[in-house]
Amino acid sequence: MTSLGAYGSNSWELLVSVDHQNEEEQKEFTLQVTGDLHIGGVMLKLVEQIKMTQDWSDYALWWEQKKCWLLKTHWTLDKCGVQADAKLLFTTQHKMLRLRLPNMKTVRLKVSFSSVVFKAVSDICKILNIRRSEELSLLKQSEDAIRKKKKKDKNNKEPVTEDILNLCNSPVSSGLSASPGLYSKTMTPTYDPVSGTPASSTITWFSDSPLTEQNCNILAFSHPICSPETLAEMYQPRTLADKARLNAGWLDSSRSLMEQGILEDDQLLLRFKYYTFFDLNPKYDAVRINQIYEQARWAILLEEVDCTEEEMLIFAALQYHISKLSSSSETQNFPGESEVDEIEAALSNLEVALEGGKTSNVLEDITDIPKLADYLRLVRPRKLSIKSIKPYWFVFKDTSVSYFKNTESSHGEPIEKLNLKGCEVVPDVNVAAKKFGIKLLIPVADGMNELYLRCENENQYARWMAACVLASKGKTMADSSYRPEVHKILSFLKMKNWTMSPQAVSDPENVDMKPECFVSLRYTKKYKSKQLAARILEAHQNVSQMSLVEAKLRFIQAWQSLPEFGLSYYIVRFKGSKKDDVLGVSYNRLIRIDIATGDPITTWRFSNMKQWNVNWEIRQVAIEFDQNVSIAFTCLSADCKSIHEYIGGYIFLSTRSKDHNETLDEELFHKLTGGQE
Repeated sequence: MTSLGAYGSNSWELLVSVDHQNEEEQKEFTLQVTGDLHIGGVMLKLVEQIKMTQDWSDYALWWEQKKCWLLKTHWTLDKCGVQADAKLLFTTQHKMLRLRLPNMKTVRLKVSFSSVVFKAVSDICKILNIRRSEELSLLKQSEDAIRKKKKKDKNNKEPVTEDILNLCNSPVSSGLSASPGLYSKTMTPTYDPVSGTPASSTITWFSDSPLTEQNCNILAFSHPICSPETLAEMYQPRTLADKARLNAGWLDSSRSLMEQGILEDDQLLLRFKYYTFFDLNPKYDAVRINQIYEQARWAILLEEVDCTEEEMLIFAALQYHISKLSSSSETQNFPGESEVDEIEAALSNLEVALEGGKTSNVLEDITDIPKLADYLRLVRPRKLSIKSIKPYWFVFKDTSVSYFKNTESSHGEPIEKLNLKGCEVVPDVNVAAKKFGIKLLIPVADGMNELYLRCENENQYARWMAACVLASKGKTMADSSYRPEVHKILSFLKMKNWTMSPQAVSDPENVDMKPECFVSLRYTKKYKSKQLAARILEAHQNVSQMSLVEAKLRFIQAWQSLPEFGLSYYIVRFKGSKKDDVLGVSYNRLIRIDIATGDPITTWRFSNMKQWNVNWEIRQVAIEFDQNVSIAFTCLSADCKSIHEYIGGYIFLSTRSKDHNETLDEELFHKLTGGQE
């Protein structure tokens, strides 16, 4: 053996390609290295050999075969497992990426391809002035949507030039940190004395943001509604399986873009992934509120979430109102201080509806829990026969509802007592027909027990519906969110309850409106343009006095009231089952749904969950609940990590509180979503 001091005794050649940003071709360099040389030393040797003066601070080593970054510069080659057969690429960590926002605008900006997606999204949101980045993530467009787009491009003889907002001149440096107290309650906007807009101060809170005031407006305001032709060419999911495919493209939050095969200048969708919009504040969230509104609008128009005809007309009326206000130059500013306070007061409970945040606990200590008692009609669907509809005396106490033959017999044993904890509550309402029903799907051993309660009027319906919604979450009417829930239901019913007044609606032909732009294709095919316009204008009367921000918040609130709101679907195979099912993941529960009929079979609440884990060898998710209930399933429409991350992500978001909202516990997020022991 040659002595250790002899050249080449324990050294070997390492091939490194250099990705020069200003030159098209890569240059290859061979370095003479030893196993105990650290990564920082390799980079230093390489830069010395390149002999080119430039800023190399954003460069790092990427190991192509292993699909990983070598970012720990103090680690040795031996510790990283790098041997002579490794091919490394010396490339920039920040690269260009095109992002399609919920409002269908595309922005082009520099993003870290070496940070985990959770951190990259946080940096993107700082550039775009969107608070609460933990609610968003990056999504690869589904193959069906891409195929439809290619077909559309083929049909168009002239190439479509996409309108891209270029924010690439101000890259996010790797050391970018949020301004201190980014989410602090003490943020005080300075209003422009002329227009009253806090847009400029928004820029100062996010001082690193390259958004100019003009660009901020582009993201904070709704733009002209797309043409019916464009709407017809967009991908619309037809079945539950189609909806499940939309969720297959979520990127893994615990891995970097490069590790997931994303290349420079690729296009991804930036979307709200978790439907718990915490601390929505018109003072600071102009961009965020508009992007949530836009995501809701497209979900309605493309029928990603189902709604009734009556609801579709309300959504159309709100869209028409918002587009009218957005296009008029007078309202091209943010709300003034007093107006904001009114909106906040009226809609301060938006997040309460989604269990977002701690509400006042004043009512929690009431020893005598309120109860409801009234005559309601009970409807039980029966197979192959007419539904039985009978009036009974109902009593609602705690989280249970009991019914009796009449008031006198209410002191004895009830005919039946139903525990609503963990049940599904679905509105069955048609205001025009004076139908106020509550559909209850109550979990039983072999699935779901379905029954309907019929109320006499709006007030009775709002009280009982709110009680049912809270009981399904395991809360009683003593909870502080009961009154806001009743108020929210009543305000939604009020929007639905419009009557045609002759002087209010002018001739639809004289109104500058394309009704086909405000409703989904199903209603465009069902009604003539003139009929649609008249009906939208009728519904518009109830919302015509709203300000721009209030109308958007009302739209979001109405979207949240839909039975299917916030459900993300996956095709799964449960352990022991011979057929595929759909699993719906919501902010507070999992629902097993029949793939053929779309009917819910069983519901499991997160609040009853004891633990969940993944068997990575067979890619199976296993979850344990209270009372010795356990389920296990494999995911067929996406990687099982995707569902695991959804569950962990929602549990992480439920830990947020306004009391300590300055920083996010990123470590806890990865602990809950990563799937590691």
